[in-house]
Amino acid sequence: MNLTTTISNATLSIIFAIIGFVLLFVGYKVFDWLTPTDLGDDIFRKGNVATAILAAAFVIGLAIIIAQAIA
Repeated sequence: MNLTTTISNATLSIIFAIIGFVLLFVGYKVFDWLTPTDLGDDIFRKGNVATAILAAAFVIGLAIIIAQAIA
């Protein structure tokens, strides 16, 4: 395997990882904006487990969609 190919593949992997993280973050912020309450406040200050499960399910589902779109 060529060194330039390895460096190129590693660079592309890092770029796609950054793009995926940014898309996941933006998707979560849009989801937080669309919900009637502040998810961060409900989860971390109030300890609402149901809100944490809802947010986690959304993030996992969105991560699967983003991963398939990138692949």
